[in-house]
Amino acid sequence: MDNTKDFRYWRKRILITTWLTYSAFYLCRVNMSVAIPGIMAEFGLSKTLMGGVLTALFTTYAIGQFINGQLGDKFGARKLVTLGIFASAILNFIFGFSTGLTAMIIIWGLNGYFQSMGWAPTVKTIANWFPPGMRGKVGGILGSSYQVGNAYSWALAGFVTGLLGWRWAFWIPAIIFLIFGIHWYFRIRNAPEEIGLPTIEEEREGKECSEIRKDEHIGFKNTLKLVLTYKRIWIIAIAMFCLSIIRYGFMDWAVTYMFEVQKAAISTAAYKAMAIPIAGSLGAVFAGYLTDKKFQSRRAPMITIMLLLLSFFAWLYPKIHAGDWVLSLTVLLIIGFLTYGPHVLLVAVAPMDFGTRKAASSVTGFVDGFAYIGAALTGIGSGWLIDNYGWNAAFDFWVLSAIFAAILVATLWNYKPKKREYH
Repeated sequence: MDNTKDFRYWRKRILITTWLTYSAFYLCRVNMSVAIPGIMAEFGLSKTLMGGVLTALFTTYAIGQFINGQLGDKFGARKLVTLGIFASAILNFIFGFSTGLTAMIIIWGLNGYFQSMGWAPTVKTIANWFPPGMRGKVGGILGSSYQVGNAYSWALAGFVTGLLGWRWAFWIPAIIFLIFGIHWYFRIRNAPEEIGLPTIEEEREGKECSEIRKDEHIGFKNTLKLVLTYKRIWIIAIAMFCLSIIRYGFMDWAVTYMFEVQKAAISTAAYKAMAIPIAGSLGAVFAGYLTDKKFQSRRAPMITIMLLLLSFFAWLYPKIHAGDWVLSLTVLLIIGFLTYGPHVLLVAVAPMDFGTRKAASSVTGFVDGFAYIGAALTGIGSGWLIDNYGWNAAFDFWVLSAIFAAILVATLWNYKPKKREYH
């Protein structure tokens, strides 16, 4: 029995479903960055206090990644991601009725936890369906989902906020997100063996199988031991912490920077900020493809080079004259490209390399958990720096973080992923 045709169909279906669904997670996450100026104006909040709302989501998201990464290996993505989508959508709808800072912090914090049910189980699903030699390319494609999702979510939130006010930037995305959740549940499958296909190990060895089996969990003891004792995982986790400082520095504050410093209208600023994730989607695909084809699945050289270039262009951006919108937009595009290439390799491809498919969710959750500790720091930290020392201090903070991440990843320059997986 030749399973080639079945695998081709299912791999295409799984990749499309995971891509579409994870892109939709940003509908109910980055809408906040577009709503910030309206919220601050209505409630009279400082950037430091508004940064506290951002930090609430990042903190609970980080905690959730550590927990849900482990649960993703145990229970699979179909159930966990569906739960996360429905809960996040409901919380976004409730947020639109907020009347004060305390309520916003609580609701947005809860949203962060349920948002964290998306990524790690999704990476686990990709690891179950695609063998190691395909993961750079496939991981890059999957990683482009959250850049494109970021872009269209910003565009939608910018349009809705300009037309109807900031509250609608939470209500309308919530409804759309629920539709994506229903689609996910009916289209996704956790692993080939759950529909009677061979595992990726059996496929590589030419074995045939038509028996429906569970994707067996190797046990929390083993997955916890792997993430806590493997030095290379700690290196990529700390690098992700640093990269998230600059990533979310631009993601959360770029719209406000353009609104305040470059004097752009809020809807115009949201559209210009779309340059970051749009170019990022190209960077993700480019970086993933090149590591498989040119670097023999070595991820560190590409990550290091892109991070060093990122630090230079992030340093350059605030030095551009406010009226020179062409150069400003060009540099934003470059920043997006150079941010998301290494980001995808660190948070999607490297966890599959180090954790294998059996612990891919656990390693992804651990790495992404550190990412959002960094994001939490940059939420309130950047707000405080801007309030007290100006925008240049925040940009310096972001640049130094990128440089440190590059130095860390360079220590893994020659590492290649294992050829064999757990059975």
